[in-house]
Amino acid sequence: MTDETPTRKSRKSFFKRLWLLLPVLLTGLLLWTIWIMTRKFEDRIYNQEQLGQIPGKKVAIVFGAGYWPSGRLSDVLRDRLDAAAELYQAGKVSKLLLSGDNRVVDYNEPAKMREYLLQQGIPDNDLVLDFAGRRTYDTCYRARDIFQVDQAILVTQRYHMPRAMETCNRLGVEATGYVSDRTTYVHIRWYRVREIPALWKALLDLTILHPVPVLGDQLPIPD
Repeated sequence: MTDETPTRKSRKSFFKRLWLLLPVLLTGLLLWTIWIMTRKFEDRIYNQEQLGQIPGKKVAIVFGAGYWPSGRLSDVLRDRLDAAAELYQAGKVSKLLLSGDNRVVDYNEPAKMREYLLQQGIPDNDLVLDFAGRRTYDTCYRARDIFQVDQAILVTQRYHMPRAMETCNRLGVEATGYVSDRTTYVHIRWYRVREIPALWKALLDLTILHPVPVLGDQLPIPD
């Protein structure tokens, strides 16, 4: 029998150490997940009853959440838009950045969001449309690089807020959260479970992969 080569011994030693470290890494990931989802942004997230207490900003970022082929907004998206309208009407923001998916011709989230807010009496001049907000990471990245936003109120549901806050803050957008839960959502348990791997993917993007979304010319949001 031949002796193992130094390279093979080194490789086996590396994988052995990695295997021994795996429980520690998984425990750390679990604790980080719990901290982000329950504690980290606790003092920077406001609900409807605290509307008067939320610090004012120029811009609120409203995340897209889908609509049906009939044109009817999903309950999640409708609630986000209603919450955004509350912020605007309370004088907490002067511009609403509507960020959603428009990668195919017959699907345009930002246009649907604009249409709904116009019906709520929000002036068109104060609605800014981001047609390439395909996911949370893209929305925060483009808010910073395309629309030159460095501070914003994020409008989304409680289950999604920690990931949105973590993503925007790590990308350089100082964020406050305004919770938009107004309805009992049929699939809320699934949404909460889905947030765990989504948060891990966000961590991977923010720390290792650093993907660059669709970009273009800068479009600073006017005062």
